[in-house]
Amino acid sequence: MTVLEQGTIEIHTENIFPIIKKAVYSGHEVFLRELVSNGVDATSKRRMVAMAGECSEAENPAISIRIDRENKTLTVSDQGIGMTADEVKRYINQVAFSSAEEFLEKYKQDSEAIIGNFGLGFYSSFMVAREVELQTLSAREGAEPVRWTCDGSPRFTLEEGSRSEPGTDVILHLMDEELEYLEPARLKTLITRYCDFLAVDVQLEGESVNRRNAPWKRSARELKDEDYVELYRYLYPFQGDPLLWVHLNTDYPYSLQGILFFPKISGRADWESGEIRLYCNNVFVSDSIKEVVPRYLLPLRGVLDSPDIPLNVSRSALQTDRRVRSIGQFVAKKVADRLRQLHRDEPERYARIWDSLAPFIKIGAMEDEKFADQVADVVLFASTAACSKADPDGESAEAESGAAADSESDPIGVDGKTFTTLDGYLRRSASAGGDQASKVLYCTDEAAQAGALALWRGQGREVLMADTLIDAQFIPWLEALREELSFQRVDAELDESLQEKESELTDAEGGNPSEDLRSLFKTALANDKITVQVQTLKGEEAPAAMILLPEQMRRLNDMGALMDQRLPGLPEHHVLLVNRRHPLVEGLLKLSKGALITGSGASPTQQLSEDLSRHLYDMARLGIGGLEPNELAGFQSRSATLMGRLLEKGLL
Repeated sequence: MTVLEQGTIEIHTENIFPIIKKAVYSGHEVFLRELVSNGVDATSKRRMVAMAGECSEAENPAISIRIDRENKTLTVSDQGIGMTADEVKRYINQVAFSSAEEFLEKYKQDSEAIIGNFGLGFYSSFMVAREVELQTLSAREGAEPVRWTCDGSPRFTLEEGSRSEPGTDVILHLMDEELEYLEPARLKTLITRYCDFLAVDVQLEGESVNRRNAPWKRSARELKDEDYVELYRYLYPFQGDPLLWVHLNTDYPYSLQGILFFPKISGRADWESGEIRLYCNNVFVSDSIKEVVPRYLLPLRGVLDSPDIPLNVSRSALQTDRRVRSIGQFVAKKVADRLRQLHRDEPERYARIWDSLAPFIKIGAMEDEKFADQVADVVLFASTAACSKADPDGESAEAESGAAADSESDPIGVDGKTFTTLDGYLRRSASAGGDQASKVLYCTDEAAQAGALALWRGQGREVLMADTLIDAQFIPWLEALREELSFQRVDAELDESLQEKESELTDAEGGNPSEDLRSLFKTALANDKITVQVQTLKGEEAPAAMILLPEQMRRLNDMGALMDQRLPGLPEHHVLLVNRRHPLVEGLLKLSKGALITGSGASPTQQLSEDLSRHLYDMARLGIGGLEPNELAGFQSRSATLMGRLLEKGLL
């Protein structure tokens, strides 16, 4: 075999090959991605050159991967454009290695800066091979085959080759510590991970491995719902079906295609790692794209494919890259557009999946001012409002007629629940008059705040549900955003509309019943941090006693709990509201009036009155979850003792 040329690759950086071998990429396995994608590029180039009439086109081109265990070689072959001897010297000896040298020189001070850069792929072969051999034949007429070899040093050999068909073989003589890449199962896993959606057939030992069809490269008009669902099931098996999807496609000012899915979130979503996969021209690059999309979209799933995202830069530079920021803003806007479209055209479907959409939208609004403006009209709350437009199956008249939902279709009724926007709530409140137009009533726990909730609902007041963890931050954010509004939890205070307006008469002894009850409870509780209020509440369902938590005091308590990394308990300073009209309270007042004072000053009836007062207080605390676990046993014991004493007196 005639040696055409021997020489030394001109590399100025010392020890470049050891650096390449050890860890240019975050993982050695990406060498296969690089070689396969280079083969696909060569196949595409041959197709274009053939269209220009300068060479023949390959019939059924494929990328072939062959294993030779005996010789410890792995061969990646293509039927692409191939190379002449001059092209090998230019593209392999000069371009590939000079680019590698430049890359390493730029980032050699920061080992974390090299993140799996794309497009300088050939030299990644030396991470796993002690020697790399090329057998190539240009598809251009009259070309001669060429063989190029390099043993991992700057020395190379260029001689006549043996390939008879246009294309290139890259033959890797694997190092002993890299023989895992002779295992078919290992290679198949890598092909599926990195090359699954390449348009060219990738074969392992003659078997086709990759899917080839990349739905995000097609127009949304060409795809059916089944196509999107099938892609989701393939990418994320055993995760159920997606709630909805967003198809992305733009060519200016950058090229970006993709499909993003809203998943059904069970439990707490991971807002840091992310599940969106980044591709570059159908080749998988990374599933860590925190620098590309806003944090609040990271739990979305799907694919983003762009050749314009710079991958050969450090992570910190990627975060500040103007183009990357622009791509992130584009993705966020398209997500917001899709949410608005669904809310407008399919309001019942939107409301039905709202609980899963809410974390994305609420966190996004709080973190991104532009996104907040884009989704302002599609933030929903569950509501106590009646929805006359919803039929028993949860479908509205507008949906049946095919009419798009607008502001007047608010609220939305689905599956026995009612949902509304904040503006819809405010319109209905304004029609009620008074201060309702600017006060937003909300409930965070239907069970713990059941008494207060029943009072408000009994007077026809609509209450919004804010019962998720994120609402503890979202409500204050909304209040700061819309300063004209006042947000009040149902158990913060009770206004005059919930109280009977009646003059209070003194009793036969000249006492005031409300003052007597207040005095009784103050004595029984012996706690200056508890404010006792006595009022006459409307409605037969009004409780005997309830705990009120002034809004600002409760928020300060919750903030302190958050800073101390503990669950918020009952604040030390709170209000005990006693309902004077309740039969139990009326009986308690009569019992306390009948107390007898013995010669020693002790009164069993007075003691019983105070014990009943404390019991009412404990029940009020229990109703809001204010009794600590270690206090429940004492409460049960005191309750049993108290009932026994009442039975003795014939009061039960």
